[in-house]
Parts: sequence; C-alpha cells; structure tokens
Amino acid sequence: MNVDAFLAWTATVPGRHELVDGEVFAMAPERARHARVKFAVQAALDRGVRALSSPCEMLPDGMTVRIDAHTAYEPDALVYCGPRMDPDAVEPPPPVIVVEVLSPGTRSVDAGAKLAGYFLLPSVVHYLLIDPRRPCVIHHRRTGTAIETRIVTEGSMALDPPGMALAVADLFGER
Repeated sequence: MNVDAFLAWTATVPGRHELVDGEVFAMAPERARHARVKFAVQAALDRGVRALSSPCEMLPDGMTVRIDAHTAYEPDALVYCGPRMDPDAVEPPPPVIVVEVLSPGTRSVDAGAKLAGYFLLPSVVHYLLIDPRRPCVIHHRRTGTAIETRIVTEGSMALDPPGMALAVADLFGER
C-alpha cells in the first residue's frame, strides 16, 4: 500500500495506524504514564512556539508524517514553521521538530527505523525521544551532514531552529 491509499483507508477505519514499507500497523493503546508525558511535551512545545515571533505551530499526535511513498508515521508531537495548514489536512507541512514518547513495545522502532526515517526529511532538525519512566530526553539534532545525539536529564535544551528552549522538567509535567 502507498501513503495515499493508506490515508484514504485510515479515514474509514477506527483507531490509529502507521504505514511501514507498505504494511499497516495498528498502534497499541497508551498507558497513563505515556499519555501524561505526551501531553506535558505537547504543552511545553506549544508554549515555546507561542513565544516565538515566527509562524510556527505545534501539532499533537494524529498528524501523519510522510517519510516516503510507502512509509508514514504518526509522531506524538511535531512543530512546523510556515503558513497555517488547512484545517482539514491530515498531513502537516514539513516538520522541523518531531517527538516520540517511548513505549515498551515501540522503543527499538522509535530509536531505529523512525530515527532514520524522520531524518530522511530535509526539514527535520530535531528528533526528541522522551523516556516517560524518568526525566531523560535523547535529543538527535541535524548539524549539516551529521546527526548529533545527546542525552539531557536536567536544565534546558535549545531547539534552533525554530529558536526556542525547553526545560526538561516541563516535558514531564507532574511526576
């Protein structure tokens, strides 16, 4: 199946799905810990975006990011910069920040195939993997032709572009 057929299909079925190399995968239900951290991340990104003077927007899960003709992921949050998207769209403009909150069943996929896939998109500068069990962010950042990785457990992270900083504590909400 290609991404266009996948998007047409997902409009007719309940639940959340991703497409990987033409194969559809249902997304498992979330645990409360995952949902709480995901919401805290979305809220922190939204506050950061609103403080910018540039036209960027945070979008929560539910948006489909097309990696190639046969692969599309649904990150837990993303930020894109540019004109506001059509309210009926299911695919965002090219994201600059992509976030996945790690789950026991998808941890290796998020750190492997998705890491490689998201960075196939020239727009992606930051890919954040959030560990919901402890305050730990794995920050992958595009720097020219390389991807730098750092582990952040306290303080704040500069996400430039788009030009904002996120406090690690804010990404985890109340613990």
